[in-house]
Amino acid sequence: MKTIMIVEDEPAISRVLSAYIKKAGYDCVVCSRGDEAVEQLGTVQPVLILLDVMLPGMDGWEVLREVRSRNACPVIMLTARGDIGDRLAGLNSGADDYMTKPFEPEEVVARIHAVLRRPSHALIAEDQKHYGSLRIHFKSRTVYLNGVSLSLTPKDLAVLLFLAEHPNQIFSREQLIERVWGMDYEGSDRAVDHAIKRLRQALLHMSPEEGEIRTLRGTGYQFYANQTT
Repeated sequence: MKTIMIVEDEPAISRVLSAYIKKAGYDCVVCSRGDEAVEQLGTVQPVLILLDVMLPGMDGWEVLREVRSRNACPVIMLTARGDIGDRLAGLNSGADDYMTKPFEPEEVVARIHAVLRRPSHALIAEDQKHYGSLRIHFKSRTVYLNGVSLSLTPKDLAVLLFLAEHPNQIFSREQLIERVWGMDYEGSDRAVDHAIKRLRQALLHMSPEEGEIRTLRGTGYQFYANQTT
């Protein structure tokens, strides 16, 4: 059975979330401290983590950094803070979605289903794809160009992984926002344009014959590739 990890220091919230998540067909592991959650990651392999921001031991931002340094497990942040700055900070730090308390447990379960349906978190048959000198490892979320590891922001990396999983397909800004930033994102869709611009700079030394990110005016973006290995 697939496991959801709940990292929440309020027992009442944990109990309610656990009940609804188990009813939805998942197993649950509950941690009340951030450092406890990090320790559990050594033995538990959750398919998704519900992560509160304000935690004893380690706060949610520290836990999120630990999770992202280890694997691509999707993370939904839970917090009482409704400030847009906090929400953007969470999403830009690698969170997959963000929910502000108080929330309905049914919505949390719906968000879990939505995040797990995203192709970037689906189990892919091949861990690696090569586009000429570009090598992408999907499970470890690492990218190499001419043998050198590329340092990308979490969101830029997520955009590249998503486009590279679907070579030669065209995606609008709205589709990329939904798939990468999440349906609760409230910022400008120009964030997609900025991410694409940074990715093109990072892939500057990649030959267009090997692959490139193209803009289809009035339509969207595409990772164009002649051949995948």
